Amino acid sequence: MMKTTAPQLLTLIRTLRQQQSDPAVKYRQLEEQAQLDGQSLLNQLAELFAVETIAYEELVQCSPVFDLLNFSEAMRRHCVLVRNQQEQLLLVYANVFDDSLTAWVVEQAKQPFIMKLAQEADINGFLASQEESMRAVDSALTDVVAGQQTVRLVEDLSLHSIDRDESQVVRLVRSTLYDALKADASDIHIETLPDGLAIKYRLDGVLNPMGTVKESGLAEQIISRIKVMAELDITETRVPQDGRFRAHYKGREIDFRVSVMPSVHGEDVVIRVLDKKSLTESGQGLSLDALGFDEQVISTLRRHFRHPYGMILVTGPTGSGKTTSLYAAISEINSGLDKIITIEDPVEYELAGVLQIPVNEKKGLSFARGLRSILRHDPDKIMVGEIRDPETAQIAVQSALTGHLVFTTVHANNVFDVLGRFLNMGVDPYSFVSALNVIIAQRLLRTNCSGCSEPLLLTAEALSEAVASAPTDATPKQGRGCGLCRGTGYKGRRAVAEILSLDDELREMIASRAPISQIKAYAQQQGTRLLRHAALDLVWKGMTTLEEVNRVTAVG
Repeated sequence: MMKTTAPQLLTLIRTLRQQQSDPAVKYRQLEEQAQLDGQSLLNQLAELFAVETIAYEELVQCSPVFDLLNFSEAMRRHCVLVRNQQEQLLLVYANVFDDSLTAWVVEQAKQPFIMKLAQEADINGFLASQEESMRAVDSALTDVVAGQQTVRLVEDLSLHSIDRDESQVVRLVRSTLYDALKADASDIHIETLPDGLAIKYRLDGVLNPMGTVKESGLAEQIISRIKVMAELDITETRVPQDGRFRAHYKGREIDFRVSVMPSVHGEDVVIRVLDKKSLTESGQGLSLDALGFDEQVISTLRRHFRHPYGMILVTGPTGSGKTTSLYAAISEINSGLDKIITIEDPVEYELAGVLQIPVNEKKGLSFARGLRSILRHDPDKIMVGEIRDPETAQIAVQSALTGHLVFTTVHANNVFDVLGRFLNMGVDPYSFVSALNVIIAQRLLRTNCSGCSEPLLLTAEALSEAVASAPTDATPKQGRGCGLCRGTGYKGRRAVAEILSLDDELREMIASRAPISQIKAYAQQQGTRLLRHAALDLVWKGMTTLEEVNRVTAVG
């Protein structure tokens, strides 16, 4: 397909201008019909309209001027007023069909400015990054309501409810929660500093600083506000506390799990975001395909997930997607013909047709006690959120040996460390290996941004440090940073897995407590691909970077 030339593009623009439709609609039609990538279209538009372009790398070096053109209007019209490092006022815009834009900004700014054309994705990315810091930090720096601790619980997370709050403390907490949900953060970290606090979001598994509040008196009020929401003791500051609360966001309920930890400067808070319907409302839904495993791994997992009985163990550190993988497995095998029961702490996603039981330690409902009760409820398949103690491990093994298919997770670094964990819990090795079908260790790796990734030549030094050698057909890539990925070079995550399928020989080796090195060598002979090798395959395909693999997996 031939690319659109400048005269053809001009004809297309003139045709679209004659249509009686919204400027935003015209711009979308231009993007669809121009048959050009984003940068090529931008360059041709700049030449036709005799205006300079500005790249995302240059835009992020500028400072927004929201006092002249407020944030909400900038979002609505996909433009922004900024000052560059030379203190020049720039109007950065994307839609060449918005004929009233210039006059409107002249009226708003009341001072001269230079017009610059940018890709809409870059403007949106710049505004999104500014909104995170503005909502969570800047709004807290004025009109602080001192000493207010008794406030109403969060009922609604929206721009309207945030603007309506009179208390600056409540407004900061709500805006932080709102921004985190909008950015798809998995955790919110609020760290108390000697002179204030720092707010960070965990995005795609990595902490991202969102800003600081330089107000020492504010930190204690914010921590107290969160503790009130989580129904914790605001007078106790010397011991860790755990709680949870619920809020409404875009018409659905979101659960937040709160951990408060004493520190030398006061207390630190980590809030885990549990959006129960986030996956089921997405286009792909809960399935193994949606998690990003390669076809060979998916085929192996599906074969094991359809066994009538036995134990399936998933292992990995916190945040590696273990529970999500089990949810995906249960969703795929849930035909309505079996009784499926889960016991979790907490219930992270709601599954239709599945009995889900939340652990409640305060009321005496532990994993072990709940699992014993589940066995009297005539289940076919059971999911135990996590095996933490010998009693739960023993009951889970016995459940698998008595005709149930048991899904569970345990914290370990790889599939071979799991063996030692269970044997050290006092589980009979012969019962354990008889019950066990497969062990899956998984990790989540950030993937290169599709909007800005470009070929990368790996140096011999980098390959030497990573103890890796690239195949001849390798096509490594790296994102340079753009509006789509908020300048990180990464967008989204993909799962990789290490699978240990048990056969008779392997069961005998484990039961006789053979050395791990011997078990590992045999497993690799039988086709087990180690986590690092699976991760490196994504590097050679240009899906992630060597730095990301080194961050997530161990060398060796």
